[in-house]
Amino acid sequence: MLRFLHRWPGLLAAVLLIVIALGGAALSVFPALDRLTRPAVVAGQSVAELAAVVQAAHPAVEQIRRAPSGRITAYWFDGDTPGAAVIDPQTGADMGSADAGAVESWLKSLHRALLLEDAGRWTVAAGAAMMLLMAVSGAMLVARRMGGWRHWFAPQRRGVSGRWHTLLARVAVAGLLISSLTGLFMVAATFSLTPDDAANPAFPATVSGLTALPAQDLPALQAIPVADLRDLTFPVADDPTDAFAVTTSTGSGYVDPGNGALLVWADNGPWQAAWEWAYLLHTGDGAALWGLILGLMVPTVPALAVTGGLIWWRTWQSRPRLAGMVAADKAQTVILVASEGGTTWGFATTLAQALQTAGHSVHLAALSTLSPDRYRSAKRLIVMAATWGDGDAPSSAKGAVERLRAANVPKGMELILLGFGDSGFPVYCGYAATLHDTAQAKGWAMPLPLGRIDRQSAQNFARWGRDLGAHLGVALTLNHQPQAPRTQALTLTIRRDYASPDAPVAILRFALPQSTLWQRITGQGFARFAPGDLLGILPEGSTLPRFYSLASGHSDKFIEIAVRQHVGGLCSNQLLSLPIGAQVSAFLRPNPGFQPDRSAAPLILIGAGTGIGPLAGFVRTEGARRPVHLWFGARSAETDLLYAEELTAWQKDGRLDHLTCAFSRSTAPRRHVQDALRDDAEALRGLVTHGARIMVCGGREMAQGVQVALADILAPVGLSPRSLKAEGRYAEDSY
Repeated sequence: MLRFLHRWPGLLAAVLLIVIALGGAALSVFPALDRLTRPAVVAGQSVAELAAVVQAAHPAVEQIRRAPSGRITAYWFDGDTPGAAVIDPQTGADMGSADAGAVESWLKSLHRALLLEDAGRWTVAAGAAMMLLMAVSGAMLVARRMGGWRHWFAPQRRGVSGRWHTLLARVAVAGLLISSLTGLFMVAATFSLTPDDAANPAFPATVSGLTALPAQDLPALQAIPVADLRDLTFPVADDPTDAFAVTTSTGSGYVDPGNGALLVWADNGPWQAAWEWAYLLHTGDGAALWGLILGLMVPTVPALAVTGGLIWWRTWQSRPRLAGMVAADKAQTVILVASEGGTTWGFATTLAQALQTAGHSVHLAALSTLSPDRYRSAKRLIVMAATWGDGDAPSSAKGAVERLRAANVPKGMELILLGFGDSGFPVYCGYAATLHDTAQAKGWAMPLPLGRIDRQSAQNFARWGRDLGAHLGVALTLNHQPQAPRTQALTLTIRRDYASPDAPVAILRFALPQSTLWQRITGQGFARFAPGDLLGILPEGSTLPRFYSLASGHSDKFIEIAVRQHVGGLCSNQLLSLPIGAQVSAFLRPNPGFQPDRSAAPLILIGAGTGIGPLAGFVRTEGARRPVHLWFGARSAETDLLYAEELTAWQKDGRLDHLTCAFSRSTAPRRHVQDALRDDAEALRGLVTHGARIMVCGGREMAQGVQVALADILAPVGLSPRSLKAEGRYAEDSY
């Protein structure tokens, strides 16, 4: 429901909100311009002194107004001809026209009413309500995705659109909440939907009737500073029964022109005070700096609309369609999916279709929509969850464990869990196991043990399906055929081969294919990528892609990977036999969890073997703007030192501040990269305590050894890889 409330108002009202936001951003400039161009009020100047200088310049003055910005305007009659001007408060001299410029007037009409008077005001109010709804729901979604409000600014792992959308929302949500709330309040006041408790005292029954004193001699006006003034209306000349009417930011009253006494006074009520604050916070009129800050926040609305639209479009495009799916509250079986790369959705669709064939009504959705209270007809909830990294949740399922822990266990509903992962990793199906333990602690009925699918095995899935069918009392055949990803042809242009004694290694460089305008806008194809992202290559005769970490970014104008031959490896053997000019079928998968942050803190890179690939890419992109330190392990200096020429060049041009190489086969004593780290323990501790970020890439055994070494190295300063990971300062990409 929360995601629904956030998504559809945004999509439906995007154009309206963009118009309102851009109009407001443009208007935010005028208070600042007015503040810069108008003359300053004399320090300590009173309303009496202001009235005197204005009356001296314009003897027939009838009214003085002070705007919240500080602009002072006088109105008078010259005979039968009305006059008005912005006034210099120091001299009373005219400074310019009292009328707003044509551009400012048009922008105000556009922003407040879409140039449509009352109908436009109601439309704008509806837009403000939608903005308020999206700001609140968006903030809750960000908090849920990040695992709670305390992690509001924690690093995120999403694609380009999602990353920018969340970043902008984090920065701008406070301003958008203030803008929408104050805008709604002002519209309500305009249409008299709020109480009117502005001071409106009755005219005094008696006035002294004495000859009017000079304005500067009136005690009541002397007591009011110009900074508090809103309006001063002069009494009619030669009318002894008239009086000065004065309005300030706090109330209104009347002043006797003959003796300067305050005849009557009334304070504004709380609703009028609220209107004053709402006006200031919404327009910045009277707080020019705040107006500019707000004006910088509001244009994020178009950017949020665009990035949000792209997220919705990509989600809609990537999720399989399930014909005959019923609503969540009517389904017998609810299947929820947590997927990082999208492949788990394919398995879920296969399961859903098989259940439909067996006569079950099914609802298929993302795990992020978990809400057991909605599944009123469901007999079972099936969760199919992939694991990301070291037992983490996919980015699309962040916070699901907390929601499962907080949800009530529905009577008569069972929970079935199926994990997807790689048994070669230390934490195999770790996220599914976390969900299982959480559900077990809550008391869910779980008739089947936690299922595990290793490396997207269709055979594992079919066996699990038979167990599920036996439990349901139906013959359930899960014949899953992975859908081949959409690929592009990449042409090999350069290869550098290394004659490693154990297995050949090569650095392969492919030409960057041309991107269409739509691909550049949406980030599809190879329009945007960075070192550390993943290149998926589809080997001939297979529908299962193999992934390689990129050693280049889009700005390098080429696509580069490092490949080691594996015994029986279909993809690695094909790549290492690829001649110049040959092509492969490939696609891009973002890897936002393995990207440098944007700070200037030192970057510690640790890798071995072909893990040097993305680390070399990071040196290329990061070395010019921050200190970069590299520890690299290889078998032999003669045959396995990948990027040897580049590493030397990067040290010379200053992009690589420090390089340590460890060789496990060609030197005595033999050293692995973790041994080199221990030798440099003091330097590493110094870097980390000064905010350095650590990035590790290579084989799983190496990565585990590095974690153990760093745990020992950092223990004296109270840090560890685990604590650094929690802070977003430790990233690992192992294979």
